[in-house]
Amino acid sequence: MQQLANLSVHSSLPTRAIEVSQLSHVYNGIHGEVLALEDISLQVESGKFTVIVGPSGCGKTSLLMMMAGLRSQTSGELLCHGAPIPQPDPNRVGVVFQEASLFPWLTAAQNVEFPLSLRADPKVARRQRALQMLSLVGLDGFADRFPHELSGGMKQRVSIARGLVQDPPVLLMDEPFAALDEQTRMTMGHELLRIWATTSKTVVFVTHSLTEAVYLADEVLVMSARPGRIIDRIAIDLPRPRTYEMMASDKFGGLRERIWQQIRSQH
Repeated sequence: MQQLANLSVHSSLPTRAIEVSQLSHVYNGIHGEVLALEDISLQVESGKFTVIVGPSGCGKTSLLMMMAGLRSQTSGELLCHGAPIPQPDPNRVGVVFQEASLFPWLTAAQNVEFPLSLRADPKVARRQRALQMLSLVGLDGFADRFPHELSGGMKQRVSIARGLVQDPPVLLMDEPFAALDEQTRMTMGHELLRIWATTSKTVVFVTHSLTEAVYLADEVLVMSARPGRIIDRIAIDLPRPRTYEMMASDKFGGLRERIWQQIRSQH
């Protein structure tokens, strides 16, 4: 894994990767304006793994898309490493969506290379970088496979590699393992922690799985039912590296139960 030595650690970045202050969002629904997010304030520290959970429809994905510069808030302030992000900026933020959304006519390596081709990086350099990222996500030997030749878990690995290829300090993930079976999902979560530890990225991860939230996170942000607000911020003080055995511990169960009670109270 010598090739991974060239990954940057972003050690000179500000302490806070994401700062949100009094953010609210209103959208036009069928029956008029709908208040989707209300007075959200939060901070995500650089290098931390933060998970957002909450009831369906509470605005988790909308908030994540605002962090990505893919959607604008109605009011309030959102900063990424000290500056607004009014539009997508892959040099600051990478995004991994729920569906892998790979181009079926491109190989795994070509899919990973695609963002680099948009900025006209030299062909040899972008191929080398794509192979490096595929190695990082455990797909050595699969560079020339097309999406239809890959399993669901492999496709998501390619998607993660594509999100990492421009080396953004922040990686946003919107339920990336939701479509996978439970066994693959647990394996992918464990692999994601390995990648995170290797790259020192800041990760903001949206999920509906409370077990996944506790297993992955440094902290969990719990959102209320619409209009979405932050109603709890829970530090997950389990040791790292995380192990599957931790899931059976009383401490793990207590943390999961606290999150569940917060969400349950919103129904």
